[in-house]
Amino acid sequence: MYCSITGGGTEAACVYKPVAGERPLWDFPDGTLAGRELAAYFVSQAGGFDVVPPTVYRDGPFGPGMCQLWIDADETVDLVELARSNDARLRQMAVFDAVVNNADRKIGHLLPVADGGLYGCDHGVCFGSEYKLRTVLWQWRGKRLTSAALTTLTGLRDLLAGGRLATELCDWLTPAEVGATIRRVERMLTLKTHPLPPSDWPAVPWPPI
Repeated sequence: MYCSITGGGTEAACVYKPVAGERPLWDFPDGTLAGRELAAYFVSQAGGFDVVPPTVYRDGPFGPGMCQLWIDADETVDLVELARSNDARLRQMAVFDAVVNNADRKIGHLLPVADGGLYGCDHGVCFGSEYKLRTVLWQWRGKRLTSAALTTLTGLRDLLAGGRLATELCDWLTPAEVGATIRRVERMLTLKTHPLPPSDWPAVPWPPI
């Protein structure tokens, strides 16, 4: 739901997704999607990806759920053209999606803003313990990761090994899912390449937009 939130004399638009409104999914436990959105924000912030808009977990008129700052996307940007490009911001997002095992990165989830930034939304189907990466961003599949990406992943590996990020994720994900996240990071650091599409899972979400 599109809502407004106030605090400290400031008002802002936001997206509110109550747990009570989540549709059951066969491959994710019921009632966990809002928490996965929050976990994605934690990884985005800790890794310096800055992909996920500010996100919190709050009680609301329809019960507890995810509350995320609304992003006014630049409507002059052709999202299809952007999604097919080699834009460095997209490449960073592709690394982030590989870390969180995003099972639904659609073109319509890209939120370019007028100042040159790029956000992504809808991260409720992330962090599955099985490899389920499904995205429209396969331009770099199998290609060597940039030195900046390797530095980011190294830092993430350390943060996931202990400390605040590990604690934050454990509050919203199962131990198996946190462990799988660590293994995905370690695998990318070992191979030093962007992952390849899964062989037993649709590689592109449908519809892709």
